[in-house]
Amino acid sequence: MFDVLNRIKELREIRHWSVYKLAQLSGIPQSTIATWYQKKLYPPVDKIEILCSTFEISLEEFFSSSTKTGLTQEQQDLIHKWALLTKKEKAAILTVIDSFLSPSD
Repeated sequence: MFDVLNRIKELREIRHWSVYKLAQLSGIPQSTIATWYQKKLYPPVDKIEILCSTFEISLEEFFSSSTKTGLTQEQQDLIHKWALLTKKEKAAILTVIDSFLSPSD
């Protein structure tokens, strides 16, 4: 059986986020997230969708069997650093990446 709470924990740990940080970023109260763990309750789908948006992954990726152990240390570091950036900083970096990936004339 898929462990939703463990998956949330894995995704938090990859990004080096506390429950408090996840609550801040997702808008889901910290007490709600804590209750899920204390009472071993699975969050409703609408909350999982919010978490996926916060983690910047799809529902499919959330429920995939891959875990942080499937990522290299370099990938984990990049995810962590990416999570620390503002939206404006992310947009700037994506522009630079796109310039490297676009075919040159």
